[in-house]
Amino acid sequence: MNFKVVIQQDEDGRFNASCPELRGCYSYGDTIEEAKKNIREAIELYLEDIPEADVPSVRLKVEILEVAI
Repeated sequence: MNFKVVIQQDEDGRFNASCPELRGCYSYGDTIEEAKKNIREAIELYLEDIPEADVPSVRLKVEILEVAI
């Protein structure tokens, strides 16, 4: 299963990671690689108690796009 993930660096240099498809699924890391590892683990934990057949019902629709200004 693939999930969209957003990683942003904050003003302290830490990388915050979120999975916008799963409400409240967040993590962070000191590096981008650590943030990726941690958000992957957070997603796995989030889904741990949800039967695979029910996963589509908890996923929120997310579209990533660019807006020209």
